[in-house]
Amino acid sequence: MLASLLQKIDRAKSLDFGEIISNSIDLYKKVWLKGFIVVFLVMIAAIIINSVFGLIGLAPDAFDFNNGFDLGSFSDFYYQNVFYSIPQTILVSTLTLALVGAFYRICKQMDSGETGADDYFYFFNKQYFTKVFMLGIVYTLIATIAQLLFFIPYIYAMVPLSYFAIIFAFNPDLSETEIVKASFALGNKKWLITFGALFVTGILGMLGILGCGIGVLFTISIIYLPVFLIYKEVIGFKADDEIGKIGLRDDSDY
Repeated sequence: MLASLLQKIDRAKSLDFGEIISNSIDLYKKVWLKGFIVVFLVMIAAIIINSVFGLIGLAPDAFDFNNGFDLGSFSDFYYQNVFYSIPQTILVSTLTLALVGAFYRICKQMDSGETGADDYFYFFNKQYFTKVFMLGIVYTLIATIAQLLFFIPYIYAMVPLSYFAIIFAFNPDLSETEIVKASFALGNKKWLITFGALFVTGILGMLGILGCGIGVLFTISIIYLPVFLIYKEVIGFKADDEIGKIGLRDDSDY
């Protein structure tokens, strides 16, 4: 199964950036409420997790600016807090992957006109949750290493990491290692268009801040949609998808 995914990724045709953005906006109009529910659940989960860790004295401290700003002190603070926050990040990443993966299943239903229940907790059952948890650990480790290397490595890593949820959502039978391989293969193949689309939709999503801040909860879910549409075009959702049969070879940065 992994070999089939990698073959489709390798043979992926060039994608149109403007079309990805336009389709993301169109799809957002259909799923904005469902996206809000997912964002709200992620936010509540993050608040609860960080509050619990704070109550037991394991929350990262804020940087003390009262003593002035010193680059060396700030660097030490940064490294300590990256490591200190790993347990919280693993839990938040796990819950986020599970919820966003379920959101992608709902997006597929809405995009294709399918009927079905909106199961936001689909990946919380015991059949999948262990795998989601392991992916949360891998996600956190990769993100942490990238953060420790500062700006450029983290910018690079965020694109393949953004594919974890959707590769898992539609290929849950793959092993954790295979999901990581497929995510990095797709992320590398379509890095430029993915980064550009995430950047633009991120700006669009932040426009919700104009609605007294809370509006962001209703708009920011658009940032999940370019990944969905790129996956749809490159890999597709059906075993007999024509993309998998006649995809055109493309060696461009896209």
